[in-house]
Order: sequence, then structure tokens, then C-alpha cells
Amino acid sequence: MKHFYDGGLHFECTQCSKCCRFEPGYVFLSANDIDGLSKGTGIKRTAFINQYCRIVVTGSGQRISLKEKDDYDCIFWNKGGCTVYPYRPLQCRAYPFWDSNLPAEKVWNSLEDQCPGINRGRLNSKELIEYWLNREKNTDYSFEGKNNGN
Repeated sequence: MKHFYDGGLHFECTQCSKCCRFEPGYVFLSANDIDGLSKGTGIKRTAFINQYCRIVVTGSGQRISLKEKDDYDCIFWNKGGCTVYPYRPLQCRAYPFWDSNLPAEKVWNSLEDQCPGINRGRLNSKELIEYWLNREKNTDYSFEGKNNGN
């Protein structure tokens, strides 16, 4: 199947934090994400979930998401940036290579207003883009109580 990004897309994170702040949203977590964040924060899994997560009901069931601060900033963002960057969830690592951002070139280009790294910086290959798309697509984000073990 031919995609507008077959020749790759320019993107390089500028660490502006716009994707981490200012607007409400969800950062859905897989069991692996929770394990990594729990390890990175040094907090046991159940305590981590209770302190930093919320359950969200979606059309596909329950999911677990990071909480937000009152101003909609990510719970792990501070003036220095992401405090758990090495352990950040897959959803964060895969940005902006999400299905919702890649249906057409027009959609991709419209992200420039929100993200200064779009269409700038290094060229990301079609293979790398599809790697992130497939990781997201094949990750189980459901939460039916299985993520709350110790």
C-alpha cells in the first residue's frame, strides 16, 4: 500500500513539551509501561497505579492512563521537562507517528502548529514510522484488573 510517507518524514523532537502540557488528554499505559515507570520511580506497581494513574472507560473497555495536573500538564512534567523520560510510555516514545497523525499529508502538515519538530530535523524512514505504528497497534492497553499486581 502506498503512503504519503513512503519517502520518510522529517521530524525531530525539540523538547518544547507542547505534547505534554496545556490540553487535556490521555496517556494510555500498557503493562510494560507500568512496569517501566514503576521501576523508574522506585514505587511498587500497585502504589504507582494508585498515585499516578486513573481508569478511563473507552469504547473498547477500560484503559489505564496517567493522571494530569489541574492545568492539564502531564503528572510527570516539571519546568525541566519530563521527569521520567528514560521510562516514558510507548505512546510518548511513538509520538508523532500515530495512526491519527498519518492518514494523509494534510493531517501531518497541520501538526506543525502544535509541534515545532514536524517537517524539521532528521528524516525518519518509512520503516521507522511503520515500526512505531505497529508497536502502537499491537500493544495491549486494556485494563481489566490485570495491571494491578505487585
